[in-house]
Amino acid sequence: MYWRVEGSLLDMSAVRALGFFTWNAQTFTERWARRGLIAVSAVFRPLFYAAHRVFATRALHTVLRGISRDRLDLLGEEFFEYVLKPRLRPEALRLLEETLASGARVVLVSQSLDHVLAPMARHLGVREIIGNRLEFRDGHATGRLLDPVIRPRGGLALILGEKPDGRVPFDRLASDLGYSATPEILRQAVRPAVREVPRLRRPLVHFECNQMREPLEVRRSYAAKHILLAGGTGFIGKVWLAELLREIPDVGRITLLVRRRRSSCALRRFERLVAESPVFEPLYERHGANLARFLAEHVEIIEGDASEPGFGLPEDVRRRLQQSVDLVVNSSGLTDFNPDLRDALAGNVRAVMHLAEFLRASDHAALLHLSTCYVAGRRDGRFAETLTPNYTPVGVAGFDAGLEWRALEERIREIERRAEDPEITELLRREALAKPGAAKELAGPALENQIRKNRLRWIRTQMVDEGMRRAAELGWPNTYTFTKSLAESLLVRHAAGLPVAIVRPAIVESSMERPFRGWNEGINTSASLSYLLGTYFRQFPSNERKRLDLIPIDLVTGGMTLIGAALLNRRHKPVYHLATSVSNPCDMRRSIELTGLGHRKHFRAQPDFDSQLRMRLDAIPVSKKRYQRLSAPAQKAFVQRINRMAAPIFRRAPLARHERDLEWVENLIALFEPFILLNNHVFEADNVRELSEALPENEKSVFAYDPFGIDWWDYWINVHLPALRRWSYPLIEGRPLDLIPRDFRWPREAESAAQPMPAGPSGSGPRSGR
Repeated sequence: MYWRVEGSLLDMSAVRALGFFTWNAQTFTERWARRGLIAVSAVFRPLFYAAHRVFATRALHTVLRGISRDRLDLLGEEFFEYVLKPRLRPEALRLLEETLASGARVVLVSQSLDHVLAPMARHLGVREIIGNRLEFRDGHATGRLLDPVIRPRGGLALILGEKPDGRVPFDRLASDLGYSATPEILRQAVRPAVREVPRLRRPLVHFECNQMREPLEVRRSYAAKHILLAGGTGFIGKVWLAELLREIPDVGRITLLVRRRRSSCALRRFERLVAESPVFEPLYERHGANLARFLAEHVEIIEGDASEPGFGLPEDVRRRLQQSVDLVVNSSGLTDFNPDLRDALAGNVRAVMHLAEFLRASDHAALLHLSTCYVAGRRDGRFAETLTPNYTPVGVAGFDAGLEWRALEERIREIERRAEDPEITELLRREALAKPGAAKELAGPALENQIRKNRLRWIRTQMVDEGMRRAAELGWPNTYTFTKSLAESLLVRHAAGLPVAIVRPAIVESSMERPFRGWNEGINTSASLSYLLGTYFRQFPSNERKRLDLIPIDLVTGGMTLIGAALLNRRHKPVYHLATSVSNPCDMRRSIELTGLGHRKHFRAQPDFDSQLRMRLDAIPVSKKRYQRLSAPAQKAFVQRINRMAAPIFRRAPLARHERDLEWVENLIALFEPFILLNNHVFEADNVRELSEALPENEKSVFAYDPFGIDWWDYWINVHLPALRRWSYPLIEGRPLDLIPRDFRWPREAESAAQPMPAGPSGSGPRSGR
């Protein structure tokens, strides 16, 4: 049953929708230029329509040339929701509902673009449409309409007026649209009322066919196995833990190595984690009041620290683990970009060496070590899944990772010794007395205490600077990637001949499905940048063609599960990338626009003036030169001049807050510059796809690794941005998260399984996390 929208449900012209699209283009220049074209075409439009309605329709849509499919999809939804939906005619709606209720297969027909018609059809419960469709190349409209062109109704239909019944026999519809001679073209134009998502497929070639003959049965591989998990309280670790318990309840036992934190022992930390983290919500739903008992049966909590020799465990406990553990998963580490060098080496290097020692003393354990794709450093190009011992991005001849590690440890001791020098002590004393009012208040023990605090601050600053300096010399953008790469090189040497797989995720972000749709945590890589793009900041320095390699966390944890199964079966490879830059790339230009569209969708639903204004301020990618000339650096310099001029008049600088805000923006851009502007990395990820292809059919729906299935439009606008707005933006703004902790207590009879350790140096070490 074909139902013509114009004249029944709505009195809708194509010009109004096009005007909406053009007025909401990404840049101000685009908006005025496209509106100008529509204004000029208004002079000739009546003549075009009188002469040839199909040509006139084609000519009208050329103004959309260059607009992205992403923008048209969102604006089409918005145009229907806020402009057309309130104007739907009640009587026509009633007739359409009756027709659908009768079981008829209804097809909506309209001269509107499918970007508008599809949301309307979904709202009305209609599954199929015939509308005008634009041609796209590289995700942007060419301005050309695809056949068939749905022309406007003729003059006679306009004279006869409107009627609520839009049903049209197919023969008459074909005649009205000029397809009487070729009706099949019209039948073939019927499309489902869903967004068309191009699904990329890249062939996977197996060069080592003998490894892929046997299926990789994940559940059988983990059944009755003993897993040791370090970093299980971190971002990735706890998601993997919850997923493993949910999908493979037959796993033998999972031992968590958890550090004491101040006065909280390991068991109390784990209790708080399960009670407060939404990650465990699916397990609550499945097990209810029996969750504590289920966890006690499958999980063992041991208090220790991977950065301490022997994990800080008693000899008998460590030996028991070495005899029984089948797989060690290391998701621990420090992920701050430029932390204190002592913490970075303890969490990212020393802990890995202790794990290698554990593995060598173990009877049969394998190791899955979580690293990062960005150990590649400041280099461009396509990176294969290979491991280069003693690697440096700048190719330093004769570099030795072991010597480098010892040199860094010696440099730490040298800085700590220098902090006690009389010269530094005098400098710190003068700093303490230089504070306003300090000369009268500070003396004796109070002065010594302030000097001590200043010394700790001075040491930390020196440690941070030393890590950044050495990383830059060797070609890494920050201390995090430097120490991660150093650990990989040391692992190659110290775990040679042992079953080890190094797993390198790209930028790990919000979940698509597991533990549930749209979970995130903390202030991560994209949170600060996307928050910035939701403010009045518009000119974002970036390389438009650079691929921003984001990967949802459930793809990462799913990949880890596959790789763990391969390790247990000894059919693993040394390195696995978990990335999307080859299989499903999303470049910076698109990422910036999708972020703006995600913010637009949120602000459009807010009634206040500030939100309505922000909705119209799309961020745009610009060169670094333009950013420095017109954006935050230039604005900060201007504000600083005003504050200096006002200093003789005002006690406090009138624009001090604006200056701090602009400095925050400038520092943020500088921190993330390697990921948004420099070094176009492309990471292959074929090894994990080989494992995914080897899964039996009955496990593919749960464990398959499928980056091709990511629809970046839907992910960015409907998943990732809402997740950041719920889980990350409150932390940036200093607001508490809206969480309701559950009442969770470890069973008393199982508490003896946790190994208590005295509080010590491990209590102040680096945190496990992202």
